[in-house]
Amino acid sequence: MKVTRRLSCMGLVVLLVLSGCGADDEDAPLQEEAGESNVEAEAPPRAEPVEATTTVEPFDVPVMITASTTLRSDRRLMVDGETNLPEDARLLIVVERELSGVRWQSRTSVEEGRFVAGPFGPGSGLPDGGYTITVNLPEASVQPSAVRERIGDQGEHLTGPLVQRSRHGLGLVASYSQRYLIGSEPRRTTDQVEVLEVE
Repeated sequence: MKVTRRLSCMGLVVLLVLSGCGADDEDAPLQEEAGESNVEAEAPPRAEPVEATTTVEPFDVPVMITASTTLRSDRRLMVDGETNLPEDARLLIVVERELSGVRWQSRTSVEEGRFVAGPFGPGSGLPDGGYTITVNLPEASVQPSAVRERIGDQGEHLTGPLVQRSRHGLGLVASYSQRYLIGSEPRRTTDQVEVLEVE
């Protein structure tokens, strides 16, 4: 009887061990499936928002500036002109009397391809004589950011005969000059100069 009990006990132990192993095997796939379902239940990673980038075309045509002047009835000078420089580009207009070197200057901006500045001269009016009118596009560092994007941080996109290096080493600038004679008397000159008369 002792042998039968031992066999029965051993049989039970073997059954328990086998059933235990079987239970482990059955639970394992369930745990894996549960693990997989947890992965599926997680939200997908969020995509980083992409900033909309606008590409600005560089200024790739030669700089063109033309200016004309009008002598008002009070003998003060108005300057207006056209340019292909970018919208809102800042310009510096300088009128200099050749005889004395006295200068008048005004800042203006390009609007729809045009610019206007003035009046130039003292309240008593400009005396007869020679004058140089210069239209300058200053360094890119003083231009609005939209203009800087087009012409480059050092003006490197500027080209053409009006473009030159800045005297201060701050990149490329553009400059247009024209000489004028003011007065009703014709002057003897061999230079390219326009004679302005009081209107």
